[in-house]
Amino acid sequence: MKKEFQIVVLAKQVPDTKNVGKDAMNADGTINRAALPAIFNPDDMKALEMALECRDRIKAENNIDVKVTVITMGPPRANEIVREALYRGADNGFVVSDKRFAASDTLATSYALSMAIKKLGRYDVVFTGRQAIDGDTAQVGPQTAEKLEVPQITYADELITVNPETIRLKRVLQHGIEVVETKLPALVTVHGNAKDCRSRHAHLVIKKKNTEIPMWTADDINPDFDRLGGKGSPTKVKNIENVVLTKKESITINSDDEGIRGLIEDLTASHIF
Repeated sequence: MKKEFQIVVLAKQVPDTKNVGKDAMNADGTINRAALPAIFNPDDMKALEMALECRDRIKAENNIDVKVTVITMGPPRANEIVREALYRGADNGFVVSDKRFAASDTLATSYALSMAIKKLGRYDVVFTGRQAIDGDTAQVGPQTAEKLEVPQITYADELITVNPETIRLKRVLQHGIEVVETKLPALVTVHGNAKDCRSRHAHLVIKKKNTEIPMWTADDINPDFDRLGGKGSPTKVKNIENVVLTKKESITINSDDEGIRGLIEDLTASHIF
């Protein structure tokens, strides 16, 4: 019988893409992160809730110690989302930060995260969001599972059952749902339709607000340095175009039958309808 159960949450601090304006892009086509507020990636927040629910169930049904550890890779200020996770119930967390991670694509990112997870030692289940809103690739979670050589369940929507040996989840597909069970350890990517994360706990905010968030550099995770950053990233961006809608691209229609009929005709002619 296991004496402890380790849950890992992979989270990312991302620019708030809902507030993209004319200053959101630099001249070279990269994101001007200084012009956008940084937030906890929404799908990762859902993953945090599923991790906390998993911990609650394991604790209630088994006499073992359960920990939820959050890992994020990014600049030092990414410790803000680790602290946010602590306020909501996570037990501890780490920031993986180093200039040598710069220009990482999903392949290099998943490699760095897998090495950080291995540094923790043993783990039972890894939760992460289905995708990040600044990239929308949905690749990092599955690639991390491959590098850890563990089973993966993607698009998880609901935690059905969990015990120290197995986990069963409902997953959302294009034409329906599936219920999938796998042995642990495993990695789970959580769909954006999953349960919202619980609110901050006032006593945790008071207790954790001055907690020092440990930071790991590339040296701490003992990687193959040729697989990090731009050097380890085969993905190359050929061109980025910044498209910002302006008032010139908007139209005003009358709310009468004639105006609505004209709008429908325009949408049909443009093959939008």
